[in-house]
Amino acid sequence: MQKKQRLQAPTGMHDILPADQPYFERVYETAKELATFYGFSRIDTPLVEDAQLYEKGTGIATDIVEKQMFLLRTKGGDVLALRPEFTPGIARAYLQHGMLNLPQPVKLYTSGPVFRYEHPQAGRFRQFHQADFEVFGDQSPAIDAQIIQIFYSLLKELKLPHLTIEVNNIGDSQCRPYYKKLLVNFLRARQYSLCLDCRRRMKTNPLRVLDCKEEKCQRVRVQAPQVIDHLCEACKTHFTSLLELLDEADLPYHLDPYLVRGLDYYTKTVFEIVAERATPQDSGKPPALAGGGRLDNLVKVLGNKDVPCSGAAAGIERIVGLMKELGITPQTAPLPKVFFAQLGESAKKKSIRLLEELREANIPVAESLGRDSLRAQLARADKLGVALTLILGQREVLDNTIVVRRMDNGAQETIKIDKVVEEVKKRLRK
Repeated sequence: MQKKQRLQAPTGMHDILPADQPYFERVYETAKELATFYGFSRIDTPLVEDAQLYEKGTGIATDIVEKQMFLLRTKGGDVLALRPEFTPGIARAYLQHGMLNLPQPVKLYTSGPVFRYEHPQAGRFRQFHQADFEVFGDQSPAIDAQIIQIFYSLLKELKLPHLTIEVNNIGDSQCRPYYKKLLVNFLRARQYSLCLDCRRRMKTNPLRVLDCKEEKCQRVRVQAPQVIDHLCEACKTHFTSLLELLDEADLPYHLDPYLVRGLDYYTKTVFEIVAERATPQDSGKPPALAGGGRLDNLVKVLGNKDVPCSGAAAGIERIVGLMKELGITPQTAPLPKVFFAQLGESAKKKSIRLLEELREANIPVAESLGRDSLRAQLARADKLGVALTLILGQREVLDNTIVVRRMDNGAQETIKIDKVVEEVKKRLRK
């Protein structure tokens, strides 16, 4: 007989177990606090979008569109894609809902799952989570600096040490075409020293060669012409202003002339933030925890509207993985100081309302409503280390009372049930 197959999560996708939830919640809470402070409004876009959105926005020659999108065809014949990133969807919503008619800039943020068909490995999943911030309608380098500051602050608030901002300027439509010609001419003479993917990229997306992790391609890269040596005056001015802003904010940055980010919508500023790891990485440079840049062409490509934009995203799984690796424990909800024990059906019925009254009074309470054994419930209360246990049995229900037991010495007192919240607060203050 054929062995019965165990059902498991799909390859490259994972459950976020209860033990991991505090890490994810801490990252999301910190992102929300920063969004509120800097004036970003929450937006949630669909999990699926028209596949053409990413072909036009992210770029048809990018790895995301060529190799990594999960596609599905509806019964009506539409081709949809599970979102591989947030930015094009947020730009689509900005256009669709007329946000360009609002006072600019428009600041939006979101978080949640994204999907890419990747080879699963450490820090790379097929379903993973991001926190994303976008600013529409402002071309100032100060906006780029603010985006960088937000993601640096996010990682710093999470206690991640030794953060470095890798930054570069990849030019715009005025100066990048000339640089691409220089780069392609340089690579063509060395094409047989490149990996197969980079030989293909030479024709479709030559800047991606600079981002390749293959050792042989990196040896070629260090001799390649650098884009910052071929910027137009507008891009030079923008980049100089950005670096001055980073200096003024005392942010630790490093100029990486080979950082390109590899998506078609990037112009001028690109950046990534990396952190020192507890164990060295085999591939040298640690993976980016956050990254982004200026996206001035995106809205124009999607809706023929000339709207400057800047944005970035952070990978939640990578952040959580590094927090665990470094032994950084997230802040959790306060442990309960009170345990609620009950005996019998009448007590169970009374328990629901009483527990809600304690919750409304901000008194953390643990309970075991499914158990009837007082000994088992008291054993759990003792294991939790609570100060007080409230005991409600059949007699107490009839008398409208409840027993308050001190767990340190076993002393008990019976009080009126309508006084329990007041009495518990008073005893916890002692």
